[in-house]
Amino acid sequence: MRIVVTSASGANGDGRGALLAFDLNGQSLGTFAPGAAIVDPRGLHVHPDGKHLYVNNGDDRVLLVDERGGLVASTASIERLDPGGGVIGPDGRYCVGSRSLRTILAFPASLSGPAVPLVPVDVVAFPRGFAFSSDGRLFLAEGASGAGAGAIFAMSAAPGHHKVRLVEDKDLSPLDLAVAPNGNIVTSSEVPFGAEDAVTSVREYDPRTGQLVRVFRPDGSVHFRRPRGLRFSPDGRLFCVARDEVVVFDFESARMLGAVVRLDRLHGQAIEFFPRA
Repeated sequence: MRIVVTSASGANGDGRGALLAFDLNGQSLGTFAPGAAIVDPRGLHVHPDGKHLYVNNGDDRVLLVDERGGLVASTASIERLDPGGGVIGPDGRYCVGSRSLRTILAFPASLSGPAVPLVPVDVVAFPRGFAFSSDGRLFLAEGASGAGAGAIFAMSAAPGHHKVRLVEDKDLSPLDLAVAPNGNIVTSSEVPFGAEDAVTSVREYDPRTGQLVRVFRPDGSVHFRRPRGLRFSPDGRLFCVARDEVVVFDFESARMLGAVVRLDRLHGQAIEFFPRA
């Protein structure tokens, strides 16, 4: 198993514009998929077969690469896709957040067919992370343009798509969102968004009531600037990629375990665990 991180470039940060691979101890394995036309990569997600990896590319395409980094499939360029994160939906399609269209687009798992909106266009003003619960509900984070006041919405499964404001927290400006092994919602947060002195955390919420359960804070051993993508490792630890670091929390205790990766100009956007070839 290895850690793969998207390192942004351009408007998302002066990073390396590549996929970077590390072993589970944080040792660099170099650039992953250098020949797959990776451009300012954003979201990542493992294909349902466990042997391929989706890459949300900054040139408005979605790519599929194999364990050796070879390009297997790609969509055409989709106008205004501006992709963020991506996850596998309950029906097996690959779902991608579109920041310009302000919706979520669903692609066939093979990327061989057209994308269709999963929810209405302009569903929220600033779409950030999203995830599905075990019962098919969609949790969608709405980022804040300034200080705090971010929100998380819960949406019922199709065809109704009834939207409820589940979480409204003045100390939340969400960047990514995941469903934890215990079913709770976790989200990385930066308040005020984009500020050099922002207060950063990972926040956990009850998926039924929207109440804040816990706050995961840095302990001084890491900088934890610009926290972005979240993933749970196979052993249940919570990883969050940030500027120049990948930090790890013990999810049971909420204790920070430190930085497993330190790398200048990482500008990480997303993180995934992917088998070695």
